[in-house]
Amino acid sequence: MRLFLLALAATPTLLLAQAGPVARITLAPEVPILASGETLQLKAIAVDSSGQAVPGVTVRFQGGSVFEGAVDQNGLVTGGAPGVLHLTLTALVTGGRPIVRRVDVTVTPGPAATITIDPLPAKLLAGQDIQLRTRVLSRSNEPRLNDVITWSSSAPRVGRVSASGMLTGVGAGRTTISATTGQATQQLTIDVVSANIGSITIAPSTPQARTGDVVRFTASVKDAGGRVIDGLTPTWLMAPGNGQVDTDGAFVGYQPGSYTVTASFGQRSVTTTTTLVPRDVRRATATVGGLPIAAHTSAELWLHPKQPVAYLSTFDGIVYTIDIKDPAKPAIVDSIVADARLVNDVMTDEAGTILVHTRQGASDRRNGIAVYTLEDPFRPKLVGQFVDPVTSGVHSAYVHTQAKYGTFAYITSDFQGRIYIVDLNDPAKPKQASFWQVPRTDGGRYVHDMEVRDGLLYASALNDGLVVLDVGNGIKGGSPTNPVLVTQFKYDMASLRGAAAAAGRPVIGGTHTAWRHKNYVFVGDEILPQGPNRAGADVPDRAWGGLHVIDISDLTKPKEVAWYDLDVGGTHNFWVAGDTLYMGAFNAGFRAIDISGELRGDLKAQQREMAHVDPVFPNGKVPNSAFTWGVIVRDGLAYINDMNNGLTIVRLQPRPAVVP
Repeated sequence: MRLFLLALAATPTLLLAQAGPVARITLAPEVPILASGETLQLKAIAVDSSGQAVPGVTVRFQGGSVFEGAVDQNGLVTGGAPGVLHLTLTALVTGGRPIVRRVDVTVTPGPAATITIDPLPAKLLAGQDIQLRTRVLSRSNEPRLNDVITWSSSAPRVGRVSASGMLTGVGAGRTTISATTGQATQQLTIDVVSANIGSITIAPSTPQARTGDVVRFTASVKDAGGRVIDGLTPTWLMAPGNGQVDTDGAFVGYQPGSYTVTASFGQRSVTTTTTLVPRDVRRATATVGGLPIAAHTSAELWLHPKQPVAYLSTFDGIVYTIDIKDPAKPAIVDSIVADARLVNDVMTDEAGTILVHTRQGASDRRNGIAVYTLEDPFRPKLVGQFVDPVTSGVHSAYVHTQAKYGTFAYITSDFQGRIYIVDLNDPAKPKQASFWQVPRTDGGRYVHDMEVRDGLLYASALNDGLVVLDVGNGIKGGSPTNPVLVTQFKYDMASLRGAAAAAGRPVIGGTHTAWRHKNYVFVGDEILPQGPNRAGADVPDRAWGGLHVIDISDLTKPKEVAWYDLDVGGTHNFWVAGDTLYMGAFNAGFRAIDISGELRGDLKAQQREMAHVDPVFPNGKVPNSAFTWGVIVRDGLAYINDMNNGLTIVRLQPRPAVVP
């Protein structure tokens, strides 16, 4: 079928138009748009050159994906997630070439359901202005970026609000400010007070810090009698513009120099100056060893937790066991040959007693996971399999042990969009404990990867962003047999995919990886092109995607506070050790990023990047071309796996001593 579609794609439009009595295919609606979660019936008719329907011609629909939605052969479209759904319409003409039309269906977010307002001032001075900003989400937490907010005040003589959300205190009293779009409304009650301000102070005064350090400013207001006026919210400003100051007074500067920070209360304000020095975290690297693999495309890497063994999976159904006793001379010792087109993921339990690898594309279509015991870590022994109901394939697996429940594998299911939890307490008899899926339509539902930490599962759910489940933590009464949703955070994936698609090829992807560290979850995108590589088979595809830093200090209210974007390439898998995040970044190679302290704003602009290595070999599968999958860090060494090159082992050198 794929070859057939490619042949249709290559057929010149002019030749198609000349074939038979059918001149073109009409479509109603001509410009199809629907919201995620909704359905739309398209009607296609084959017509001749005069616009008359040609009898006896059937038009079939094809297309869709696990990302934006699906279409059946009769034209019923299901919106999965915001984005563009690419469809192919084919009129089958007896005795002639088929007539083809391609149609893009725009899938929009569902109707507005919730509005959040920032900041949330409780008290305002008469004459003070504060700019209110909003974030609008659909019922399934999809960002709605283009909604027009209607603002109103219950008492304009107390406080008024402009069409752009500028709130102004007018006179003493109380008013309720309302923000409305569609059926969604949010309200904010404000007390406006009149006061004869005596003094305003700002703290800390004249602080010094490094680029990227967060300085939290507070402002104190006293009246003419010296009494503190509590509960006021200033408008924070900064200059110059190479940094940011948030509505809560958190300031971060991106470049060395002096910055002026101002707290404004209408006609009165106070300023201070903060001086920033360079962050100075750049580190040299040394390549310790490497293992080029030219025969197969490398995929996931895992290190045995107790023995000097690395397991490297491939897109050719092979898992290599690699001796890393001497990191300068890693050597393949043995291999697992699986009945699979690709083994995407491989992992052991924390004790190093069992190993699991995923399977996709098995010849008998019985995919799932394979379970091995590791009496000899260099030669895993197959003891069990878990196939039903995940015969369509498993992309990712995470093995985790909890003292109360034992060992389980948390696995994804291709084309179901589900997380299956598999009991591995008897490795020879793996069994289903439970499953969970995002509460949405089947179109657009897909879970890509997972991490489990302290009984909480952090799932990267492509269109559905970051999903956190209780699988034993107890915060929601969850367990491996009863996973319970704790929270979810989505961002604008449609715009990210659209920017990548502007390069000229359709793209796929979404939220790919999540890693919990302190009060943050680091979330990465994976956006990759579809279809033939116009640059040629020996030139790697370009990837896109960035890193999102989600603050979950309040798990019920996750919010993005920082980010790291690449000029080329995209984020894939990463690892956190100490205060450093190590990243496999596809075309951008291997990156190490300083994540010490509080995180706000643009981490790259703050000069937090510590190291960059392209882990390439002249005898790799695609010579001297990085397409880095991920990294694992142990004992000061970064074990980097690259799809085109194999395994590279790198050490970040200590910072040079400062000579007085």
